[in-house]
Amino acid sequence: MAIEVYDNYFKADRKIVTVKDVEPEKFITAFSQHLKRQGRFELPKWADVVKTSKAKELTPTDPDWLYVRTASMVRKIYIRKGIGVGSFRKIYGSQQRRGTCTNTFSKSSGKIARYILQQLEEMGLVEQDEEGGRMITKEGQRELDTVAVQAAAEEEGEDEN
Repeated sequence: MAIEVYDNYFKADRKIVTVKDVEPEKFITAFSQHLKRQGRFELPKWADVVKTSKAKELTPTDPDWLYVRTASMVRKIYIRKGIGVGSFRKIYGSQQRRGTCTNTFSKSSGKIARYILQQLEEMGLVEQDEEGGRMITKEGQRELDTVAVQAAAEEEGEDEN
């Protein structure tokens, strides 16, 4: 209760201008819908049959899972530049259940991360970093910030109702 009052006190006069100002769930859903509406992101043929990790048993149940993963990845690149395929494999990895043996950590699929980063480069949102990994371009930052402002406006509209 006290934490909520404290947070609301500082949020009262704040203006949303960047991705960092918006709640992660709100931004990821807004940007995934933006990618789907835009139509520049191409879904591969294997998107409906691929597992996201060797630790998983089934394919994702959400038909738009690739858009959601892309939005999540581009947000992570925005917040911290220099993240590459290996880092994303570790971020999206999970515990592999091995029956009676102990669970061990297993990295996620590198093909999915590589494909998403290549698509983001083709769209002009991300570019290669000289020090390794990827970083956001100026156009990408502009697009992400506009989506963040729209997501924050939708969030405020829901709060008022």
